[in-house]
Amino acid sequence: MAKSAKGKRVSAKRSNSAHKGQTSLEARFAQAQDKLSPSRRKLLRMILENPEDTYFLSSRELAKRYEVDAATIVRTIQVLGYGKFADFLSDLRAHFVTRITPYAVLKAASQEKKTLADRIRQSLDLDMRNLQALHSRIDPEQINRLAKRVKDSQRILIIGIDLAAALSCYLAYGLMTLGFPAEAPVGSTGNVQRRVRTLNRKDLLIAISFGPCLRDTVEAAQRAKQQGVPTFGITDSETTPIARVCDEFCIASTASSSFGGSYVAPIALLGAIFVACAQTQTKRSLQLLRRSEEEDRKDHRWFEASPDSRATWNSE
Repeated sequence: MAKSAKGKRVSAKRSNSAHKGQTSLEARFAQAQDKLSPSRRKLLRMILENPEDTYFLSSRELAKRYEVDAATIVRTIQVLGYGKFADFLSDLRAHFVTRITPYAVLKAASQEKKTLADRIRQSLDLDMRNLQALHSRIDPEQINRLAKRVKDSQRILIIGIDLAAALSCYLAYGLMTLGFPAEAPVGSTGNVQRRVRTLNRKDLLIAISFGPCLRDTVEAAQRAKQQGVPTFGITDSETTPIARVCDEFCIASTASSSFGGSYVAPIALLGAIFVACAQTQTKRSLQLLRRSEEEDRKDHRWFEASPDSRATWNSE
């Protein structure tokens, strides 16, 4: 898959970071050592070493947790090169993403002194932050390149396992609706591996996994690359195995106070992919959607209540 100059720079940065074994936040911290006072270095080390304590906190809550004022937090992250706390928070979550577990997430959330209503609002706040982070960092040209690859591929295999199976099935269903030969295999490891073995250079593999990433998904992407198959990843950090293996990748945060993670941002990303793919062949997409609409109407796919039924419901 051809990459723009910007894409190459991102790839080079990712390779350097992976070579050093550092997250983006760790790299910034290392580069800013001489500019940080001992107290601020200590503060950052405590933040980096305690994901369970800092994963969900705002700048004010973070300051309260470490007994400093909010201005100290803001000035410290500015030394690291962050203009906004939201940017720092995004990298902070990316740093923790391979370390924090569902158990740790729920444990950390349960230790906070909040009412149930507060916890529900916090969950929704995190969803909105994830969506805002996606909006601020998404590269339309990258999505356009993916859409062109989808259009030119003979087969599209989408690998998403466990909870991510919901995303892979959704993406495959949407692409099939637009007329693309997409498939999201389910079942055993053997079933996934056999499908990957049949791919070639004219096909495309899309791998979806987050955090430490599931072994079967990573190995599917690795096998595809060995066979010369173009690969695209959807994950939640530039340091995840999926990001390191795939030719290109998009980041959509799944940060959540729930053990199950948040799929608000990944779903929004898939929606953007659908838009781009539909526009690569607008005329064909419209023809397929019109035909589907006509068939749905003829087959009575949608529920329609009879007049007698409506009268019965109204009387109840």
